[in-house]
Formats: sequence, C-alpha cells, structure tokens
Amino acid sequence: MLAEPELLRGAQRPRLFTAPPMFLSSAGQEAVELAAHAGLDLMPWQQHVLDVGLREREDGQWSAFEVAVNVARQNGKGGIIEARELAGLFLLGERLIIHSAHEFKTSRVAFQRIQSLIMGCPDLRKRVRRMLNNTTETSITLVTGQSLQFIARSGGSGRGWTGDCNILDEDMILGDEAMGALMPTMSAVPNPQLWYLGSAGIGAPSVQLARLRRRALAALEAGEPDPSLAYFEWSVAPHLDECPPGCTEHDSSDDPAAWAKANPSLGYLITPEFVRNEMASLGSSGIFERERLGVGDYPSDEADTWQVIAEEPWRALAVGDVQAVAAARQAGPVALSIDMTPERSHAAISAAFPYLGGVHVTVVDHRPGTGWIVERAKELHAKYGPRCWVIDPASPAASFIPELEDEETGLGVEIVKPKAREMAAACGQFYDAVTTQSMTHFDDAPLASALAGAQKRPLGDAWAWARRIVSVDISPLVAGTLAKWGLACEVTEPEPEVEPWVAYG
Repeated sequence: MLAEPELLRGAQRPRLFTAPPMFLSSAGQEAVELAAHAGLDLMPWQQHVLDVGLREREDGQWSAFEVAVNVARQNGKGGIIEARELAGLFLLGERLIIHSAHEFKTSRVAFQRIQSLIMGCPDLRKRVRRMLNNTTETSITLVTGQSLQFIARSGGSGRGWTGDCNILDEDMILGDEAMGALMPTMSAVPNPQLWYLGSAGIGAPSVQLARLRRRALAALEAGEPDPSLAYFEWSVAPHLDECPPGCTEHDSSDDPAAWAKANPSLGYLITPEFVRNEMASLGSSGIFERERLGVGDYPSDEADTWQVIAEEPWRALAVGDVQAVAAARQAGPVALSIDMTPERSHAAISAAFPYLGGVHVTVVDHRPGTGWIVERAKELHAKYGPRCWVIDPASPAASFIPELEDEETGLGVEIVKPKAREMAAACGQFYDAVTTQSMTHFDDAPLASALAGAQKRPLGDAWAWARRIVSVDISPLVAGTLAKWGLACEVTEPEPEVEPWVAYG
C-alpha cells in the first residue's frame, strides 16, 4: 500500500463532470444558506453540486433539466437531497416535489431526516400545515399547499402526479418501467427538473444511470457539454491489464490518493482508516472497487451492441457443414488459446485452423470457474496435437502458464505469449478476416455474445478488445482472436534429444 498522507481530504470536484454552459445565475447559494439555517452545513462538494444544479437561464428555466450525482455511499448525497427539497419548498415555490427510492424504507428514512430539519427550525416549522407518515401516505404539506411526497418506485407509483421536481434516490436501481411512470408527470410543468442520486452501477438494474453516464461520456469525448444534463461522478480510472509497472494514468485500489478521488467526504465523514479496513474485509471480489471507488457495471443499450463488427456480416460467415470442417481440422494445423474474465468467473478455450482458403474459428469449451482448465487443456492437447497454445501474458489466464508448461502437471510445451503489439496485430487480423470474408465459424452463441458486447480499447497506436461492461464475457472472442493469430506466429521448436555417448579408452 502507498504511503498515507497525514491530512487526506476527498476531492471536492468530480473526476467526470459536464453541465450545460448557458446560464445567467444560480439559486445554489441561497439553497446552501437555507440548509445552514435549518442546521445542515454542507461540504464544498455538496455546495458545488447545488450551485451547478440550480443554475438558471435568462428565461428563468433551469439550465439543466436533469442533474445526476454518482458518488460512493456514505459520502453525504442525502445532504444534497435535503437541501434541494428544502429549497424547492421554501425558496423556489415548487408545488409538488416527488422523492422516490427503490424501497419505501429508504424513502421513509429520508422523510424522517428532512422532518427533523424542518421541525428543528422555527422559521420553517411555522409554515407547515401537516406531516403524514402512515401506511397510505408519507408527505410534508405547507400552508401554501406545496407538498413533498415520499414514495417507493414501482410501475404505478407517481402516475397522475404533476411534479415540479422529481428526486430519484438509489438511481443505480432505476429502469424503464419506473421512468415511464414518473417522467410523464412533468410534461405539463412550466419548469421541471429531475435529480438522480446514487452510487456506481450494479449491472442490469442500472439502466437509466447507464444512459445518463453514456451521455456525459459522449459530451466529454466530443468536448461539447450536454445541453440539458449536469453530471457529477466521483470515481477512479482502474488499471488495465496492459498497464506497465508504475503506470500513472490509472488508479490503484490500495492508493489513498485514489480513495480521495472517489470519496469527496474522505477526511470529513469517512476516515482513511475505515477505508483501509473496508478494503481488507472485502478483499479482491471487486465489491470494494464498486462500492468505495465508484467502478461501476453499466448495462448497454441494445442499440450500442455490435459496436466493432456489425451483426449481419458476422452471421453471414457462419457455416453448417460440421463434417467438412472437422475434416479440415484433421488435415491441417490447429492453434488453441485460453482466455479468462478479469473476475475469473468464466474461461474459454478456442481453436483456429485453415478452412476453404481462410481460417475457421470455433469455441471448443466455455464454462464457469477455472478449476477445469488444465485437465481440459491436456485432453485437447492429446486429441488435436496443436502447433501451439496461446495465452496473453497480461491476462488473468496467465496465472495458468507455469502449470501448463510443466511436464508433470500440464502440457510440457512452451506457451506462446504475445506482446502488446502482437495482441493489437491479432485483433486487427481478426477484424480484417471478417471484413474480407476470409473467416468462418459455427455461429457459436458464446462467441456471438462476446462480439456483440465488445468494443475497442486503445493499445498504443492500435487497439485491442475491451468489455463494454463488466458483465459481458468476451473470453471466447479473445481466445478465438489469439488462436487465429497463433496459426501464423513463430513457434519455438523443442530441441531434439541427443543420445548420450561415452568414450572408452
């Protein structure tokens, strides 16, 4: 672990940020002062979110229709919610504010927190008509008729309510059905606003958060802010498999500086000692990186699939003559390759061999876990007698190289280990083989799914395969790419054994 600074403070500005550029003023400072008057003192990063989120254009409309805050748990996003709701009720004159969460118990806790702030401030308490917290309604209503409603998200919750502001807590669990129920309620509102708050994506449930994040990333890549979205994300950029030793472009999970980058309240609400203990407790499961460092799993839109190679040309290369392909395999050289997912949940063995003047690539085996790999490789080695086995030495599968190369435990042959430039060449050759129609395959489902879910990642001046989201298993694709490359790579032939000789005098 790297040395821990004596006074480690969280970054008060997010790593990923975009906001509409057009605004005249902001109600953020007034919201901060109102919160302080109610006993809620906000940290600089929370004040920054409110300042940007409550910017107004010259025509009086919100600069950002949608405001999204993506930050690790226990950093204080609840304070932002409370300050925004107080501002909506007591400063901005919003008639209806809807606070929703995935579970009603979370909404009820949020109600109790803002109830405490209002009831503890005489200036605010005297403006309240009633507060309800029962089985049918949880709400705060002012003497002016303004209302703050707390609900749980479901297919019907919020339908029929015309909300000026929707607060969507726990936005990492927010899909199309909930958005379909809530979004239309704002269509007749003169100046509506949506606030999304939550932590890093958790896969399939994070549909809406993934959309917001894609828009933010697209804006940052284009250098043009999204015209209606203010997006704040405190997170790290984790190291990639090919990162060289001492890489400074990416973050290490055991680096306190990375903790500060992903947790703006480090040194305020969260101590470095707690984070260190949390990391030790959670281990290498990836949960620490997601929950504390903001490394999320974001589902893709169906429209974003097949980003590198289109589905139609790939399907067109499928062949069904299994016997002809099997005969070609028996007649020519075969290259085999192994790849594994970063979390070691699945692994694949793929093969490549000449066929019809081109190359046939197929998935030989693809299973969960890793315990089966060595024995299966030994079976395939005896069956196919391949010209080589290929494993990327920078991949998780590299951990099996010593065992596979050992004569007693494995194959007793040297594994071909491509360098980074050769990995890039292999990906380029795979791509070219598809575009020139010099490749065939059996339309294996694991390979098709992997290709549909893969995208490019920079590798020097070239590129290599990358997972669009963590849940996409591209090990069959990587293994197939390396197997194809292995057909033409240089293979070190073992030196022939020489019979010992003895000279007698």
